[in-house]
Amino acid sequence: MLFSFHPRTAFVVLLLPVVGFSQQPTAPAPQKPEPIQEQVTVYATRTEGRLEDLPARVEILDQDEIDEKTAMTPGNIVMMLNETSGLRVQTTSPSLGASSVRIQGMKGRYTRFLADGLPLFGQQGAGLGLLQIPPVDLGQVEIIKGGASALYGAGAMGGVVNLITRRPRDKAARDFIFNQTSLGGTDISAYLDGRISPQIATSLMGTGNWQVERDRNRDGWADLAGYSRGVTRPRLFWDNGKGRRGLLTGGFLYEDRNGGTLPGRVLPATGSPYIEALSTRRGDVGGTAQFLLSEKYVGTLRGSYSTLHHRHQFGEVLERDRHELLFAEGSLRGTAGHNTWVGGAAFERDAYRPEDVPEYRYTYRNPGIFGQDDLQATSWLSFSASARVDFHSQYGTLFSPRFAALLRGDGWTSRLALSQGFAASSALTEETEAAGLTRLKIPFPLRVERGRGLTFDLTRSWSLVTATATLFASNVHDPLYVERTTAYTLTNLVLPTRNLGVEAVAILRKHEYSATASYTWTRAQQQPGTVRQDVPLTPRHSAGLVASWERPNFARIGIEGYYTGTQQLEDNPYRTESKPYVLFGFLIQKQLRAFQLYLNAENLSDVRQTKTDPLLLPQQAPDGRWTTDAWAPLDGRVFNGGVRVRF
Repeated sequence: MLFSFHPRTAFVVLLLPVVGFSQQPTAPAPQKPEPIQEQVTVYATRTEGRLEDLPARVEILDQDEIDEKTAMTPGNIVMMLNETSGLRVQTTSPSLGASSVRIQGMKGRYTRFLADGLPLFGQQGAGLGLLQIPPVDLGQVEIIKGGASALYGAGAMGGVVNLITRRPRDKAARDFIFNQTSLGGTDISAYLDGRISPQIATSLMGTGNWQVERDRNRDGWADLAGYSRGVTRPRLFWDNGKGRRGLLTGGFLYEDRNGGTLPGRVLPATGSPYIEALSTRRGDVGGTAQFLLSEKYVGTLRGSYSTLHHRHQFGEVLERDRHELLFAEGSLRGTAGHNTWVGGAAFERDAYRPEDVPEYRYTYRNPGIFGQDDLQATSWLSFSASARVDFHSQYGTLFSPRFAALLRGDGWTSRLALSQGFAASSALTEETEAAGLTRLKIPFPLRVERGRGLTFDLTRSWSLVTATATLFASNVHDPLYVERTTAYTLTNLVLPTRNLGVEAVAILRKHEYSATASYTWTRAQQQPGTVRQDVPLTPRHSAGLVASWERPNFARIGIEGYYTGTQQLEDNPYRTESKPYVLFGFLIQKQLRAFQLYLNAENLSDVRQTKTDPLLLPQQAPDGRWTTDAWAPLDGRVFNGGVRVRF
């Protein structure tokens, strides 16, 4: 059977009594179409301006786009980000499925993930974090492409992804998703909210996700890791309607993930089984408060604490660790004439405690001060200048400036941004996450990574079509590099990594029909030796085409196709360059009052890397891995379908 009922449906039954926290339950009713939002408020830029007025370019995924991607992958936000132009979700650990987000060709560790402006997920080094963030409680996603260290300090040198949660409205909401995949995956999600009083509201999100191990090419190795995961997050909202508001939240996650050889199977090279497993436990608390000090001044306080525990098994090697992140920030925003300014101070404490490789433990303390000034010079010209000074306990004083300008005319808009930032170096990278730290050697003290970036874009709008072209470039000085060919070492390269690229997007909308075409050319190069070479797993060419028909409260049909060009490969005995490939998919949604039925198909052409080359290495790599890097899908064709119930 392609789809079957799963007994874990009982997970949602445990959450059903919570719907009683709303004061006045409402009967199921047809979903009314949401009014078109003429103005979108952006929170990631600190000044909370309207999207169309911001000198800094921010891309927004609205509620409709989030709902569409939720039907494709209800358990995580990977699909949502991977199908956004200029972003690429790269698999960093084929054994367990870990991934990181690369913005405009930059490594995933340069991207900072926030939830309502808070670093609840810790630093972005942990690639499994993307697979552990459910989308059911999201109301908006804000993406800053390019350096944002002037806004958010370390870890934002490549960009920022800010996840904005849904806000309760006057009527209580109940949202349930039951999803099943053709590869043995089950997802159950619930979101509930309601008002306790006119000023206080609450929400609760809970999800359960399960996946069985799958060996698609029957070589005894799990191409799709198995896992069981549970996530819960309550929130408390307060808004007095007079400029004062607050948010309190807490979250807990557990996940047990298994990969490697299947039960009863062995590695051909050794004749022995090899199990890779990872247990994750994460907890966090956070809060924000905003209050009016006068008609012109707004004060904001933010704070959070997160703790992450891992138990990682690499065959007979065991690595256990604890990662803690403490964050606090206070800022003041005001207006003076045509200026909107922000000034404040922040503090972060990032601590990593590996039990089995204590030589790589660290504690980074990073107080900083920042300021920003947005100037609306005329109706067609505005500027934004921001700067931040961090006093890092390991790397000293670091200065991160950023400048942006907006120029607009009749039917067109242009933005320019220049930035400088940094990333605090440590033993945690995408490569070491996949292979572990036991075999790693760091022969010299690591230096801080510093980067500079530029983006320039031009947008032209006609009656039915909006087109945007973006030029981006960046240099990263003293970039971290993991040598895995003859040894397993981590060092800083002497010469910088350079990125250059062009991104083009065209959107057509006419009545019930819409289409989006995108193309990205990226040249990311590094020089670990005497010759510059492409950064591995970064395609020069990628493109996408998405078309859809939608009648609100009735049905939606969407089709999509994505092209990925050749990629430079590293430490792969089968080839030095990947093959290009094309992926196709479709989504069908049907609305029946409070019920939405959906069927989604991904990778209809069944592209799999293991159809071309083996995933398993003929012998163990110096870093301990038994697999090559993943340059194409490993799971192949997959269908998923289910029902979404909203009251």
